[in-house]
Amino acid sequence: MQLRTVRATQYVTALREGGSMPAIVAADDLGLYVLKFRGAGQGPLALVAELVAGEIGRELRLNVPELVFMEVDAALGRNEPDQEIRDLLKASVGLNLALDYLPGSTMFDPAAGDKADARTASMAVWFDAFVMNVDRTPRNANLLSWHHELYFIDHGASIYVHHDWESMLERAESLFREVKHHVLLPWASALDAADEQAHTLLTTGRIEEILEAVPDKWLMREGEAGLSADEKRRVYADFFARRLKASAKFVEEANRARAELV
Repeated sequence: MQLRTVRATQYVTALREGGSMPAIVAADDLGLYVLKFRGAGQGPLALVAELVAGEIGRELRLNVPELVFMEVDAALGRNEPDQEIRDLLKASVGLNLALDYLPGSTMFDPAAGDKADARTASMAVWFDAFVMNVDRTPRNANLLSWHHELYFIDHGASIYVHHDWESMLERAESLFREVKHHVLLPWASALDAADEQAHTLLTTGRIEEILEAVPDKWLMREGEAGLSADEKRRVYADFFARRLKASAKFVEEANRARAELV
C-alpha cells in the first residue's frame, strides 16, 4: 500500500494535549492536517505505531482519518515565537506523518451521554487489544464524534512492545490486561462476533503490505547495529501473525473484564 505525500505550507496552531504536541498544519493540497512530529519525545517508533495501527483499524472497517506522509521544510517554523515549537520543527525536518483534520468534531465522552453501537464498540475493543493500544480510556478516549460517526485517532502508544525488540515476539500471545479500562467496553457485547469478522478482514498478507509503507528511517535508530529495516518488518509481521492466531486469549480476557464491569 502507499500513502499520499503532502508538503506542509503553514503551521496553524499547536495541540498541546499529551506529550507529543502535534499541530494543525495546512498543506500544499489545500487541506488541513494534524501533524505528528518525528522529532517528538516518543521518537519515530510512535509514527510507526500510528501508521501501522491506524491502517489495521481501517482494514477492520473502523473509521480512521486518512493518514498521509508530510514533508516539513526547515523554513516552516522560522516565524514561530515559541522556542519549544521551533525546536520541535527543527528536529522534524523531512518526512513526518499526519492525519486528516476533522473540523467540528468532538471528543467522545460517556459522562456527557455519548454511546456506541455494539458492533463498533466490539470491533474497537478487539482492535485495540490486538495492537496493544493503552490509550483509549475514559480519561483519554482518542475517539472523535464527527457527522454522527465515531473516528479513531492517536495510535502512537500502540504496539508498545516494539520498544524492546528482544522480547517482542515472546509477548505476541500475551493477554491485554489494559482492556478493562477501554472506554467502549461497556457497549462491546459482540466480541466473539468481532473476533470472527476480524479474522476474515485482516490477513497476514495485508498486514505485510501495511508494513511495507513504513519508511526505513523510522525503523532504524541512528547508529544502531543489528537488524535491518526489512528484518524488523519481518519481526512485526511475525508478531501480528502470532497475535492473530492467538486472538481467543485476549478476547476471553475482554469478555471477562466486561462481565465484571456490567
